[in-house]
Amino acid sequence: MTFLRASDTLSGQEGRAYATINGQTEEMFYVKTLEATVEKQKAEVKTLGRRGVQHKATGWSGSGTMTIFYMTSRFRQMMLEYMKTGIDQYFSIIVTNEDPSSTVGAQRIMLKDVNLDSVIMASLDTESDALEEEVAFTFEDVELVQPFAAPANAGQ
Repeated sequence: MTFLRASDTLSGQEGRAYATINGQTEEMFYVKTLEATVEKQKAEVKTLGRRGVQHKATGWSGSGTMTIFYMTSRFRQMMLEYMKTGIDQYFSIIVTNEDPSSTVGAQRIMLKDVNLDSVIMASLDTESDALEEEVAFTFEDVELVQPFAAPANAGQ
């Protein structure tokens, strides 16, 4: 019987994220959490001879959030540009999960055509040790640049 070794699970701290905005790549070292989700859109289909409703996939939608330490003005500048000029910016984010203690290696996912939904423009909090902000976004495409490998240390 094969089982998962704890050493092959991934530490959430062992990762990196890079944004490419207007041709410039910047390491997103200020990210605390990032989660991007694809949700299927489905239509309900009723058919003769069946009382239950069936479901048919008709599309998908990508959205996400990232909690970042409140220490970069990059996203506020992008939102201000949209507010003042109407010019919206789309960019890409590459997220790498790679824990050196795991044998599954690295996974790299590219989120394409990322677009900001909301940005905190100003923040104060006397109770906070470190200011944070949550940034919501959508994305239009995903590329699995590098998948994880199978664990080499599967226990038996």
